[in-house]
Amino acid sequence: MNIEQALSYGHSVLVKSESPDLDSKILLCLVLDCQTTYLHTWPDKVLTTEQQALFEQFIHQRLRGAPVAHITGVRGFWSLDLKVTEATLIPRPDTELLVSLALTKIRPKMMVADLGTGSGAIALALATEQPDIMLIASDYSWSALQVAKLNALENKLNNVSFIRANWLAACRSSVFDVIISNPPYITEDDPHLLEGDVRFEPVTALASGKDGLTDIRIIVSQACQSLKSGGWLLVEHGYHQAEQVMQLYHDAGFSNISSHQDYGDNDRVVIGQLTL
Repeated sequence: MNIEQALSYGHSVLVKSESPDLDSKILLCLVLDCQTTYLHTWPDKVLTTEQQALFEQFIHQRLRGAPVAHITGVRGFWSLDLKVTEATLIPRPDTELLVSLALTKIRPKMMVADLGTGSGAIALALATEQPDIMLIASDYSWSALQVAKLNALENKLNNVSFIRANWLAACRSSVFDVIISNPPYITEDDPHLLEGDVRFEPVTALASGKDGLTDIRIIVSQACQSLKSGGWLLVEHGYHQAEQVMQLYHDAGFSNISSHQDYGDNDRVVIGQLTL
């Protein structure tokens, strides 16, 4: 088959996917080692037998539910291409809001923590924008930390230190100027955990107790000890949790608390300042 026929085949097989055309293009570009513009420029280009077999293999992996990012092994985030595996959460575009908000608070020479770093997406995005800050990226998963370290190495970022920790339990008091986290915030019985790409992601990076707020409670409490006076805490949460998270901040003594919306105009991040 040629490129045009391959894309038509991919679409027909993945017709029930949310994005059959995009998935097919990404997977065909993986096979051909090309950009999407090549597919449009050379629609009559015939695939080799090996290329066709590999493309069909990838399409059927996607049909069985495997995330495109796991098939390609890469997901773009901010200005970076990051390695992702089944040990890490697949970075979402809405999480770039955390990076944008953090950059409004971060200044050179600050000490910044990214909790539950996973693939390292948030920490490494900040490191590219603010090379003069000191970043600590933590995760409880050894496997996730190995992926994050590899991403730092491949993107030539050396101002991030990686530690294994349960949130801020391993950190000293009053050490950070800014703390950022995209923690688990889905309820443990949410049926969406059995659907789509999340079926292939670590549940420990997704679910957090009966109300989805168990880990956020821990982070807010620990941040009160680990932040410097005047420091900022930024936490991503579910679209319906802003009011509850803001209350957690208020009860812990934070001020200048505000909620911010993602690209879909859903409440997504709460920030607050610790003033002692």
